[in-house]
Amino acid sequence: MKKKVIVLGVIGADVHAVGNKILYHAFTDAGFEVINLGVMVSQEEFIAAAIESNADAIVVSSLYGQGELDCRGMREKCDEAGLKDIPLLVGGNIVIGKQVFEEVEKRFMEMGFNAVFPPGTRPETGIAALKEILLMED
Repeated sequence: MKKKVIVLGVIGADVHAVGNKILYHAFTDAGFEVINLGVMVSQEEFIAAAIESNADAIVVSSLYGQGELDCRGMREKCDEAGLKDIPLLVGGNIVIGKQVFEEVEKRFMEMGFNAVFPPGTRPETGIAALKEILLMED
């Protein structure tokens, strides 16, 4: 069976590389082919990499609190680029300050994300969600 391809990166001006490396290894170990764009990745770079690799999903990480701003309009840009149905997942410290996660999640879902993960989420949780979204069996 062909491996599912995911594009992974840290969006915006965020330079938090450690979590990105952990996710890269966790998703790779879980059987995904991971295109790791690293840190300081623009929406356009995520989209270009997804098109080039024929990706099955895009996984966005953000730890510096500006994720909500950095992710605005990403679903629309994906749609315009021909990636209308590509799953978008986001996680980390994606907003500034202590906010009720359910409200943050609701805002990201309204922006077109398929799954939203709070700070401290274990990689296994993201892997399970991605497998469910992509209808993969364990």
